[in-house]
Amino acid sequence: MSIDTTVTIIGAGQAGLAMSRCLTDHSVDHVVLERGRVAESWRSQRWDSLRLLTPNWMSRLPSHRYTGPDPEGFMTMPEVTRYLSAYADSFAAPVQDETRVFRARRTDAGFVLDTNQGVVTSRFLVVATGAAAQPSIPDIATAMPADVFQIAPVHYKNPDQLPAGRVLVVGASASGVQLAEEIHASGRPVTVAVGAHTRMPRTYRGFDIQLWLDLMGVLGRSYDSVSDIEAARRAPSLQLVGGRGGRDIDLATLRAQGVELAGRLTAVDGHRVRFSDDLRATILAAADANHRLLERMDRWACETGLEPEIDPVSRPVPVYPGRPVRQARLGPSGFATVLWATGYRPDHSWVDMDVFDRSGHIAHDGGIVTRAPGMYLLGLPFLRTRKSTFIDGVGPDATALCQHLVAHLARTPTAA
Repeated sequence: MSIDTTVTIIGAGQAGLAMSRCLTDHSVDHVVLERGRVAESWRSQRWDSLRLLTPNWMSRLPSHRYTGPDPEGFMTMPEVTRYLSAYADSFAAPVQDETRVFRARRTDAGFVLDTNQGVVTSRFLVVATGAAAQPSIPDIATAMPADVFQIAPVHYKNPDQLPAGRVLVVGASASGVQLAEEIHASGRPVTVAVGAHTRMPRTYRGFDIQLWLDLMGVLGRSYDSVSDIEAARRAPSLQLVGGRGGRDIDLATLRAQGVELAGRLTAVDGHRVRFSDDLRATILAAADANHRLLERMDRWACETGLEPEIDPVSRPVPVYPGRPVRQARLGPSGFATVLWATGYRPDHSWVDMDVFDRSGHIAHDGGIVTRAPGMYLLGLPFLRTRKSTFIDGVGPDATALCQHLVAHLARTPTAA
């Protein structure tokens, strides 16, 4: 295979497909390279019981949206893959599947990509491989003894994968709390090592929390209006669960079910593991931030006249979970499994260009300006708005990028 095109998009998830649809609508020649199949990450890197954390009505893409019978529900992973596959089929997206990019480099004429299917050249390059390409596991994992089974959410499918015995879940954001609950329900004793997290109820005063955030414009807040955008991009995911009647899941819920809680994992010494004495402070900090947001929602309801039509104020009270775990054993007599729910990071190891900042991330301004002119980004945290990684957020970002590209091509028509 040898392809020469105007725009190459890497990744056929929601971001890459949204960009493809926008370019198709403007008759811009392009190709989408996908390492597996359309929506591959949703197919192969999610656990069996996972549902979207956003309700179905928020599954909005350029010229495509959810039209099923349950707009307030939450898609399962098979439903997400079918939804995105149907989207690709709806406009005959030019996806080249099973095409893995080994190297991308810039030349005077544009970009050259070496793949397992041959060479692809193009004038522009859109990197839409997502923010969760690989797990972000801390260095302390290398100190774990060999008889401890270690796994990350991208490789976890269900509790049957795990050996018998106690499980330590490291991390208390969305993945951590959901998997801690599921594994505990399988009969395995679970302890959660709790770090910084964002606590938020699934519903508040009768509305799903995502509806509040959408109506108030929180999710659509622009990246250039934030004082510390890098900190905002590192913020942990919401402590939410999708489905099951819109119920809450937080540390108090887990503790009531019998899950033990500990502070941050700080040290591994042979077959002993130690935790920080910061659990109370971490819980109270998350509760305080949650309280401030709910107060903001109450004020917004009053200012917009919504107050008389919604449920009365009922704010969750932070519950300190009692005496935290400070140290424990590892191995057959202690934690047999450690699940690293410590977040994700993109994989741009194949990008052979001087485009990275000191932290190893591709430096950019809104995804449109990078250190390699003609290379763009989509689908990363707070790329252009707070919802840039959501299915609902990639459309506006792709639209903005497409408008930029079309304007650029109009100024240099002979190069198109």
